[in-house]
Amino acid sequence: MAKTSLKKDNLTIIETVALSVAVIAPTAAMSLNIAMMASTADYSAPLVFLFSTIVVALVAYSIIEFNKHIASSGSLYSFTKASLGKRMGFMSGWALLLAYIALGAGCLAGFGSFFGGFLAIFGIKIPWIVISLVFAVPMILLGTIDAKICNRIMLTFEGISIFLILIITVVILAKVGLTKGFSLVPFQTKGIGLGAIASTSVFGFLSFIGFESASSLGEETKNPKKFIPIAIFSGVVVTGIFYVLCSYSQVIGFGLDAKSLKALTASSAPLTDLASRYLSKDYGTILMFSASLSFFSCTLGSATAGARMFFTMSRDKLMAKPLSKVHSKYNTPYIALIAVILLMIVIITPLYFKDGIDVFGYYGTMSSLAILVSYIFTSVGSIVYFTKKKIWGLGHTIIPILAIISLLYVLYSSVYPVPQFPNNIFPYVVLVWIALGFVLSYIFGKNSEVEEVEVETEKKVINA
Repeated sequence: MAKTSLKKDNLTIIETVALSVAVIAPTAAMSLNIAMMASTADYSAPLVFLFSTIVVALVAYSIIEFNKHIASSGSLYSFTKASLGKRMGFMSGWALLLAYIALGAGCLAGFGSFFGGFLAIFGIKIPWIVISLVFAVPMILLGTIDAKICNRIMLTFEGISIFLILIITVVILAKVGLTKGFSLVPFQTKGIGLGAIASTSVFGFLSFIGFESASSLGEETKNPKKFIPIAIFSGVVVTGIFYVLCSYSQVIGFGLDAKSLKALTASSAPLTDLASRYLSKDYGTILMFSASLSFFSCTLGSATAGARMFFTMSRDKLMAKPLSKVHSKYNTPYIALIAVILLMIVIITPLYFKDGIDVFGYYGTMSSLAILVSYIFTSVGSIVYFTKKKIWGLGHTIIPILAIISLLYVLYSSVYPVPQFPNNIFPYVVLVWIALGFVLSYIFGKNSEVEEVEVETEKKVINA
C-alpha cells in the first residue's frame, strides 16, 4: 500500500527557516525587483519596501497565530479550512497554489536568464529556456530526497548569495556616504501618489512571497507550533530590514537624478552593474552567479511548498488521489512535486522567445496578485476562528482587519488605473483561475461528501 504520510519530527528550526528563506529568495528579489519598481515609483523603492514590510507583518500576525494552534502541511489552505470550511479552504489553497506555481515558473526563467548570462561571460551562449528545462531535472531530484538535506542545500545557496549582496551594499553606503552624503529622497514620494506606491508594492509582495511557506512543514518539523512561528516572524523582520537597506543602497548607488533613474530602470542586472562600478567587474560576475543560485533555490522552494499543498488537498479528497503518495524511502510528496515542476515548465515554455527576465516579471506579478487573494482569505478566517474559539479579543481582531484593508487597497491599485499590456491581462488570468477553483471545489467537494457518507455507512454495517 502506498505511503500517504510525511516524515514526522524530521526538521529542526534551521531547516524550517530554510524553506521560507529559499522561497522569499532575497538575492533574486534584490537582483531584479528594484529596476522594475523604479519604472513606476521612481526613487521610492525603499519607501515601497517599508510599506510592504508593514503590510506583510500585519498579514503574518494571523498566520503566526494559526501556526501556534494548527500544525499541517496544508499551510493557508488548512487554516482557512479550519475557520471558514472546506470549500473556502480549498479556494485559499487554490489561490496559493497559483502563487507558488507562478513564482516558481518566473524564478525558473530567471535562473535560466542569469545563469545563461554568467555562462555568456565565458563565451558559452545557451538560450535561457534550454538551461531552465535542463536544470528542472536536478530540482526534481533534490525535491524528492530527504527534506532535511534539500532545505539545507537551499539555505546554503541563499546564505552565500545574501552575504555577497551585503558586501556590495556596505561598500555602496560607505562610498556614497563619504562623497555625496546620505539622502532621504528614496523615502519620500517626490510627486509619486499613494496609488503608485500601492500598485508598485505588488513587486514588494513579490519579494516577500514565501514568508509563510514554513507553514507547509507543520507535519515534518519538530515542535512545529513553536519553531514555525519563529521562522515566519524572523523571516519577515530580517528580510524587511534587508530589503529596505539594500534597495536604498541601489537607488543612491545609481544616483538621484533623471539620468541615473533611467539607467536603473533600463538595467537588467542592477546589482551586477553596481558591483562593476563600486568594486570590480569580477565581483559583478560573482553576483550574477549567486543570483542564479537564488533563483534556483526559489524555484525549488516554491515547488516544495506547492507540492505539500497538493499533497494535503489530495489527502483531503480535494485533488487527484496520486498527488497524496509519498516516496517509499524519503517520505516526500514526489508525485505532487513532479506535477508542480511540470506545470512550471508548461507555462514558461510557450514564452521561450521572450527574455527570461521579462518572463520572471510576468509570472511574478501574477503570483503577487494570487497570493493577495489567499492572504485575504486567511486574514478573514483568523477573525472568525480565533473569535469563535474565544482566543482573541477586539484588540487582536484589529490587526487582521488592518491587513485586509491594506491588501484590498493594494489589489485595487494593481488593477486600476488599468496597467499597460501585458500586465492588464494578469488580473483576468487570476480571476479565471479562481473561477476554475470554484468549479473544482464543487466537483471534489461532492466526491468527498459521497466518500464520507460511504465510509460512515460501512462503519455502521460493521458495528451492526
